[in-house]
Amino acid sequence: MMLVLTAIVFAIIGLALGGGGAKLLMLGGSPYYLAIGIGFLLTAVLLFMRKSAAIWLYAFMILGSLGWAVSEVGFDWWQLGPRGGVIVLLGLWLLLPAVRRPLGFESPTGERYAVSGWPLAFAVLVSVGVAGYAIMQDPHDIRGDLPSDVVAENPPLGGSVPPDEWHQYGRTAFGQRYSPLDQITPENVGGLRVAWQYQTGDIKRPDDVGETTYQVTPLKIKDTLYACTPHNWAIALDAATGEEKWKYDSNSGMNPDRQHQTCRGVTYWADPAAAPGSPCAERVYLPTSDARLIALDAATGSVCTSFADNGVLHLETGMKYNPAGYYYSTSPPVAVAGKLIIGGAVNDNYSTQEQSGVIRAFDINTGALIWNWDSGNPDVTAPLPEGQTYTTNSPNSWSVFSYDEGLGLVYIPMGNQVPDQLGMGRSEHVEKYSSSIVALDINSGAVRWVRQTVHHDLWDMDVPAQPALLDITKEDGTVVPALVGPTKQGDIYVLDRRSGEPIIPVEEVQAPGGAIPEDFTAPTQPVSGLTFMPAPLQEKDMWGVTLFDQLACRIAFRSLKYEGRYTPPSIEGTLVYPGNFGTFNWGSVAIDPERQVMFGMPTYLAFTSRLVPRDQVPPKGQDEKGSEQGLNRNDGAPYGVFMGPFLGPLGIPCQAPPWGYVAGADLRTGKIAYKHKNGTVEDMTPLPLPFKVGVPGIGGPMITKGGVAFLGAAVDDYLRAYDLTTGRQLWEARLPAGGQSTPMSYAVGDKQYVLIVAGGHGSVGTRPGDYIIAYTLP
Repeated sequence: MMLVLTAIVFAIIGLALGGGGAKLLMLGGSPYYLAIGIGFLLTAVLLFMRKSAAIWLYAFMILGSLGWAVSEVGFDWWQLGPRGGVIVLLGLWLLLPAVRRPLGFESPTGERYAVSGWPLAFAVLVSVGVAGYAIMQDPHDIRGDLPSDVVAENPPLGGSVPPDEWHQYGRTAFGQRYSPLDQITPENVGGLRVAWQYQTGDIKRPDDVGETTYQVTPLKIKDTLYACTPHNWAIALDAATGEEKWKYDSNSGMNPDRQHQTCRGVTYWADPAAAPGSPCAERVYLPTSDARLIALDAATGSVCTSFADNGVLHLETGMKYNPAGYYYSTSPPVAVAGKLIIGGAVNDNYSTQEQSGVIRAFDINTGALIWNWDSGNPDVTAPLPEGQTYTTNSPNSWSVFSYDEGLGLVYIPMGNQVPDQLGMGRSEHVEKYSSSIVALDINSGAVRWVRQTVHHDLWDMDVPAQPALLDITKEDGTVVPALVGPTKQGDIYVLDRRSGEPIIPVEEVQAPGGAIPEDFTAPTQPVSGLTFMPAPLQEKDMWGVTLFDQLACRIAFRSLKYEGRYTPPSIEGTLVYPGNFGTFNWGSVAIDPERQVMFGMPTYLAFTSRLVPRDQVPPKGQDEKGSEQGLNRNDGAPYGVFMGPFLGPLGIPCQAPPWGYVAGADLRTGKIAYKHKNGTVEDMTPLPLPFKVGVPGIGGPMITKGGVAFLGAAVDDYLRAYDLTTGRQLWEARLPAGGQSTPMSYAVGDKQYVLIVAGGHGSVGTRPGDYIIAYTLP
């Protein structure tokens, strides 16, 4: 009976692999799956016939599969395992006496003897030996050391922020995410313990949009921490104890048309002309998801009614179209030279009649408009006259700005004009400023330079990250004011921040063509000399837990249009890699300005996009999504777009891991020193398996002068510490929710703290929460 059941199972497997393998072969894929499917069918026939040759045939199938797998992926355990797991397990099943005995012979005395299993046992043992060897290998690891010498003593950090404080999103105007505190070192970081924990009370609601996320990095000024929450509460805490000082609820309401429900931070400003201790002498500015900017007294949390309209600046002013929920600021404005400079997030791919992506400067005291820079009308920066409107759907900037007050420049990471995947009808100005880094004059808003990172962007490759500023010392001793700009496609632009000219060379390379008839592609695309762009995907890179879902992913890969990075969107479906989550995102990178090195978290996750002709887009309310997954309607455009991560039948990525790393690079030479897998699948699987495969993440790192880098971000719920020089993990702490925010560091008295907000991220599905947690040494 067992033999018959075994034969039936083998026949079913053979039919599944053979049928799928035939389809794959017709798509130009590997013949292996068809061959192994035929092998399973022949083995099933031999089992039905009770032929001992079944054992020999299956042994050859195991050894042949092993040779094929090693020839494709070498000794990469995470790729070998799915290829051989089912086959080897079934080999062990065939070795059971109850299976082998009917295949044997009967002696003249009537006693039944099982067929010899040594050929099959040999094949299984060889496979297990290769697997054991592969487990000890790490073919994706790059080992090396960042330079440890101090290149610049006392480099500019971006203003006069005291070492024990954190005044802006990236600590200072330079956005370095670098703390000059050095109490915590690689030698003692393992002793970090929770100092205090605070829960905001703002938790994800049943009626929230999918992308409800905690992305805030709190500020620390004097003895107080200032933070915001996803539903736009502002909170002040005692920095030493975590005790609440005040809380303000902006009552921004709920709107299902919002694409994001988040707040990355607040802006602090002290009025130099105000008497110390007077009302609103120190202010906190809170952006909200209903397009307001609210001025609060930093001491009490009360509204500063002298600002704008009774304390509230209405950011929808000047918009020709103003659909509710389509426009808001998710990032804090910068406060410089008596101005608040702010952009706004415009919903991706909702409509061709959305708000403008205009960048505006307002008087920091009164809220009066000083200048506006609209990338759709870039030469006119005088305040918009009453009754006129900004350019509809002009490229926006939803991330964080940095600035150099000495040069009089603010640096803007620019997004794209929606619809992101449709480039027809874009103006000359839109083509120039989309997906670029733009330097604007702080006082006038005039463009001083622009550096585009993607030409004619059809992939939502916004420049997502706050540029980091530092001074770089060249080999000849020349000091160059530099800007470091991470991008979604993996390039790190290192530019002279005075002119936008490359310090590390940028070259133009040929790009794929083949856009839809109404559109076109740029013939070349820029590539920086410092890049974390991945190698193009191949069929052999397809992955799955088993042979079956790996086959499904191979078929899907062969069915998609893909010619490498920048393959244009298509009606049949296109593979986009890196995907629009990006290699880097709003978390940016962290910079050590003394050693002139960077630490970052490159992530690799392929997406797919499929254009949907307008007559095939279902009525509103059916299957559309407000983020990176599902149908994006593009109302008013000839196509919608169906997009999302490239996942297999079991909901895991079709591309093989690693999906996430930590990496260090020398900014003087552009050389990548190390790249190590980061994170485990502990919170990605039904069972909490802490396998370190390198997982995706979204968030940012922070560096301390003590030589330690801190990073949460990965989709397992941990905060980790790394040796900045080697990238080696030194410490980790389990978080009660997803840590998709950027940590910061500060000191109270003689004690250094590391702080992270843990509240989860809707797009990557981590555990929601409302925690602010501070760690310190005992």
